[in-house]
Amino acid sequence: MIVILIEKIISLFLIMLLGVLLVRSRILKAQDSRTLSALCIYLIMPCVILEAFQVDYTEEIRNGLMLAIVAALLIHMLWFGLVQIVGQIFHLDAVEKTSIMYSNAGNLIIPLVTAMLGQEWVIYSSAFVSVQLFWMWSHGKMVLCGEKKIEVKKVVTNINMLSVFAGILLFVFQIHFPKPLDDALASVGQMVGPIAMLVTGMLIGNMNLKGIAAYRRIWLTAFLRLIVFPAAALLLLKFSGMESFAEDGKKILLISLLATMTPSASSITQMAQFFGTDADSAIAINGVTTLVCVITMPIMTALYQM
Repeated sequence: MIVILIEKIISLFLIMLLGVLLVRSRILKAQDSRTLSALCIYLIMPCVILEAFQVDYTEEIRNGLMLAIVAALLIHMLWFGLVQIVGQIFHLDAVEKTSIMYSNAGNLIIPLVTAMLGQEWVIYSSAFVSVQLFWMWSHGKMVLCGEKKIEVKKVVTNINMLSVFAGILLFVFQIHFPKPLDDALASVGQMVGPIAMLVTGMLIGNMNLKGIAAYRRIWLTAFLRLIVFPAAALLLLKFSGMESFAEDGKKILLISLLATMTPSASSITQMAQFFGTDADSAIAINGVTTLVCVITMPIMTALYQM
């Protein structure tokens, strides 16, 4: 399983390098990635979410899904407290706080789970993604854009949150899409990992290595994102006893843990780019954490399975 994980991470990293080459060779401009970012946010992610809930309703899946949702909620509440503490200790700015708290689960966890465990386990990864989407478009957007309060109406009417609500209703009432539509959604959803990595690569391709190195706190941010915060989640999931709440609970919680171990969220880069905030530091953090997670994710996975 760990070998499959490493291979999948490396393949996604290579896609990021292709994005760098597209810009370096002047085939595309870094600004062109803004269109891809919009595609990710407003088309691909909704398709991923809707498709994840297109499974048969059983008591086993219901219990597993509830376990995954509870685990995701507890992890985010734990991280919310941690980010307040480390934010004050290290005087983190908005991009650093959001890059540490929000993982790239939305773009990477579904390809990783599909490769490691199979398509039937993807629904449990959607629980973490759904919870993170709510936090990201409420707390994350507020912090990143310097807003003083959460605009609840904008959060619940966000296309991704609407997709979550729709997906849950489709699952509960067992409404399945016709096969042509289901195939179309699945095909678009499969682009989530590659497109996200291309966007990151294109943005990095517009920077020089000195520019990335200029962010002196980048290794602190990477350490917190890839080691400290996942380690806190690992301790919670491994020693809370939650795995007994559902059949295959340990495997379901492993999926939740994998979601916590991914690099900083590409969505933060896309949001910073889309809303005109400090995208450069978000790009640098995303690129470095994507590189380093090839080492940290297998180690964390092995620790959980011990």
